[in-house]
Amino acid sequence: MASRASDWRDGAIVYQVFVDRYAPSLNLDAKLPLYAAPRKLHPWTDVPVSGHLEQEIGLWSHELDFWGGDLKSLESKLDYIHSLGADVLYLNPIQAASTNHKYDATDWAAVSPEYGTRKDVADLAANLHAKGMKLMLDGVFNHMGRTSPMFESAMKDAKSPYRDWFFIGSNYAGGYRAWANVRNLPEARLENPDVQRYIWASPNSVVQKYLREGVDGWRLDTAYELGPKYLGDLTDAAHHAKQGSAVVGEIWNYPAGWSPSLDGVMNFFARGVASDFVKQKISASVASRMLERMVSDCGIEPLLKSWLVLDNHDTSRLKSILPDERQRRLAQVLQFTLPGCPVIYYGSEIGMEGEGDPGSRGPMRWDMVKDSNRDLNWLKKLVAIRKSHMALKVGDYVALDTDRLLGFLRRTGRALDTVIVLANPSDSEVRETVSTREGKLMNGGVLKDTLDGSTVQAFAGMFDVTVPARSARVFELVSPKGYTPYKRTY
Repeated sequence: MASRASDWRDGAIVYQVFVDRYAPSLNLDAKLPLYAAPRKLHPWTDVPVSGHLEQEIGLWSHELDFWGGDLKSLESKLDYIHSLGADVLYLNPIQAASTNHKYDATDWAAVSPEYGTRKDVADLAANLHAKGMKLMLDGVFNHMGRTSPMFESAMKDAKSPYRDWFFIGSNYAGGYRAWANVRNLPEARLENPDVQRYIWASPNSVVQKYLREGVDGWRLDTAYELGPKYLGDLTDAAHHAKQGSAVVGEIWNYPAGWSPSLDGVMNFFARGVASDFVKQKISASVASRMLERMVSDCGIEPLLKSWLVLDNHDTSRLKSILPDERQRRLAQVLQFTLPGCPVIYYGSEIGMEGEGDPGSRGPMRWDMVKDSNRDLNWLKKLVAIRKSHMALKVGDYVALDTDRLLGFLRRTGRALDTVIVLANPSDSEVRETVSTREGKLMNGGVLKDTLDGSTVQAFAGMFDVTVPARSARVFELVSPKGYTPYKRTY
């Protein structure tokens, strides 16, 4: 348990930022030439809307809409990010690319000039470290952008040194293999040792050099496409370059079977279970079995390093997915109490809305950051509860025997660290008698709900509880004052 507690990758709180949309540039006028047509620079008050296909360049017009945010403007907001309790800042791709989303890199090694420079990345990492936080970048290594000089050279010249960096031939539609048949995204031939050395295998590779310059880890886009062998090689290279660095993969599948090729995955399965449970599409008992088997199949260690996502740049925003406040809060309770790293998508902490891409990628609404913001205050409360309970960060997971409630326990080797979570998605309150499944929780022990301060008492390993409709209770064990029967239970 001590090794888990000392590993920053276990149970960290992650804050995700889309750089172009996070903070208005502090020096926008100097950057205006970078947004020349076909790009379009928008006022910060505009909201993104779906565009039309630009036939000549093969891109959708909304992929070329910019708001002007950059690394320096982001850096000016670190105090705010720190105030949220974030442990890790994760950036959507910052590599040189044609589009605003940067998933079509033209140069994996370079930072897109409208965002800044590699020195800006190193400065950002240093400032984060000074505040006790880490920096993770988005690695898009399965494919590049069609306007990459490497790819253009490979297509024009059969003798180009980059010809074998891609899958080129008449057997492919358009003459080359593209990710998901999207013509703007030619796939990299990862089987080529030269490509491996460029991306991860050499000391000067993209993966290793960024880590040596201060970055702390990588989130890998479409990690499922890279395959376990190359993922493992990349993760080993990252660990060699920086001991204790993190490699987390975008895996939309069931999360088992990806360790040790990856340190952790983006746990979309847990997201699906939580969402379906909150919406009452699956019962509490089914949700409980799914989660318990997930822990058994994956192992607790990889899950603690995996990311718990409720929304991000590829989905609608949380408030658009769950407009009912009670359902939304219930999902967030699960996000902050299940094993893993809860991810806060920028703006969702203040209740921003947005449907799909590009709707969920709107500019940060700084006018909504107020002490009176209910969503923000609720998020900070969940963060405070998590930060003050080691079991929620790194503890084991134990499913509880319940009927209409989803119940589980998080525990370390210390009885007083125990946290019990009970969730009720139904439209009426539920009363149940629950077994604690914790042999060192003493008879007569008092459990306090960290959300509302109410208490229950456990006798002979059981307690009676009432959970209001569409809500949860998160119980901590109250340490007795004066004499304590817990004196020898550590």
